[in-house]
Amino acid sequence: MKMLSLVVPCFNEEEVLPLLYKELCSVAEKMKENEFEFIFVDDGSRDKTLEVIKSFTEDRRVKYISFSRNFGKEAAMLAGLRAAAGDYVAVMDADMQDPPSMLPEMLEAINRENADSAATRRVSRKGEPPLRSLFARLFYRIFNKSSGLDVKSGSRDFRLMTRRMKDAVVALPDKERFSKAIYEWVGFKTVWLEYKNVERAAGKTKWSFKKLFDYALTGVVSFTQSPLKIAEVLGALTFAAGAVWGVVDIILACVSGPEAVGYQPIIVTILLVGGAIMLLLEILGRYLAQMFKEVKGRPEYIVRDTNI
Repeated sequence: MKMLSLVVPCFNEEEVLPLLYKELCSVAEKMKENEFEFIFVDDGSRDKTLEVIKSFTEDRRVKYISFSRNFGKEAAMLAGLRAAAGDYVAVMDADMQDPPSMLPEMLEAINRENADSAATRRVSRKGEPPLRSLFARLFYRIFNKSSGLDVKSGSRDFRLMTRRMKDAVVALPDKERFSKAIYEWVGFKTVWLEYKNVERAAGKTKWSFKKLFDYALTGVVSFTQSPLKIAEVLGALTFAAGAVWGVVDIILACVSGPEAVGYQPIIVTILLVGGAIMLLLEILGRYLAQMFKEVKGRPEYIVRDTNI
């Protein structure tokens, strides 16, 4: 029998976990030809998430990993993937926006297409703030053009992988991880399945606009050097604008006298150049911070409690 490992990162999800566990058991019952293990990763939750998970452990299929603090979803996914022993490994959110009922279809698609991954993408963003949806679409478009990868718009972390693809993902030494791009970078044949957006079954989202923006920047800095090229172009444009402005000032001074120029052009030029320099320093700072984190070699997470 083939084993399926289901990795579920959790952060303050006490309300929805009983619903999710019930649904996972129902799916496993329908897929009797396969064995299952459910790996819940408690990402330093501040509510009763860990207690709820431990209440499931009478079921021998349930395993858990609990972090010493909140290390982030990427760290939780990595911990679960490292612990997964299945022939197939799925990653899914705890809020049930990733429908467990799709697992049979995902497994069938992998076998039918002789693929290594069945990935999911939303074809609608119903229930999501329009501004967030707009920025998400723009991000994927810009990221793909700059990185040379093909991360599908609306793609989810919800996917089922063969063990060899899972091992390739885990083998990457990146400390700052952006899994959606990592899946594309390691390659392997992927089948895409589409579904309409599903709202959370319970609880509240932990992703603020700021967190999503920082996460997007992590992906950009990890997989492309395009921001450095943008800074280079911006510097060239600023220099050109300054040169043109200087020529205009000289002509104006020759025609109307020095008093016609005044101090305004100098102030504007300083602001333009100063703003360009600050932007360049911010971009360079992002790359240096990324390098700093990688070089330090700290672990991605620290485990406080586990039954694995």
